[in-house]
Amino acid sequence: MMNGCRRFMSCVSAVAWLIVLFPIQLHAELQTDDNTAAALKVLIAGQQRSEADKARDQYRHPLETLTWFGVKDDVTVVEIWPGGGWYTAILAPFLKDKGRYYGAVFENAQPLKDKLATNPELYSKVMLTELIPPAKTDIAPAGSADMVLTFRNIHNWMGRGYAEEVFTAMHRALKPGGILGVVEHRGNPVVSQDPKAASGYVNEDYVIKLAEGAGFQLVGRTEINANPKDTKDYPQGVWTLPPVLRLKDVDQEKYVAIGESDRMTLKFIKPASK
Repeated sequence: MMNGCRRFMSCVSAVAWLIVLFPIQLHAELQTDDNTAAALKVLIAGQQRSEADKARDQYRHPLETLTWFGVKDDVTVVEIWPGGGWYTAILAPFLKDKGRYYGAVFENAQPLKDKLATNPELYSKVMLTELIPPAKTDIAPAGSADMVLTFRNIHNWMGRGYAEEVFTAMHRALKPGGILGVVEHRGNPVVSQDPKAASGYVNEDYVIKLAEGAGFQLVGRTEINANPKDTKDYPQGVWTLPPVLRLKDVDQEKYVAIGESDRMTLKFIKPASK
């Protein structure tokens, strides 16, 4: 009887250790190391970034966001619709020596091209592709990217009616085991989702459904970019808030005090092929 109990307890202990250790190992694989975080911190404070861009760090939390996604300097990253290059100014110099940065741009990429031309030493290795569905969806060679990142773009794809196509394109570009990092204006979950996302807000469960429909698996979510002061019920939608302030002088102090929108931050993985 005692020998049986000892064997049973030994098995329980072994299983318990596996349960404890596995999440730690998984967490380590998905997190950025301290040296990488330090390098990112230097670039975030760097002179290649404008003061206007740095002023938004309090809302966009670039260091916390990129380290939570697990970015490293020797990987291939695709940023979807980088706009004027807010994140490009951090990611492109970070990746230029050992990694690769793709900017998958929309129709008017001139502001980004102008930014890249100002500092060839930092930006000469940037690869620009186009994402203009349905005609242009090859954001990077298929299966070549370690990470695809998109910041506050999903509502635009919904408004244009091709969100599913974009998620499929991101899935196609990633390697098996690659990471999709998503930041988006987070809607009120008790309000039914507008398929066109006219307010700019998207419900978190709707984004997860879009991603899973393309073959992704959710592996994490964080409140890094949350803003509990955002009530999400404004006359001009999310653009009522900074940085757009579409109402201009009308109640501007009120909206500046709220700050930028409440945002979901989600991490998905492209599962390895069976």
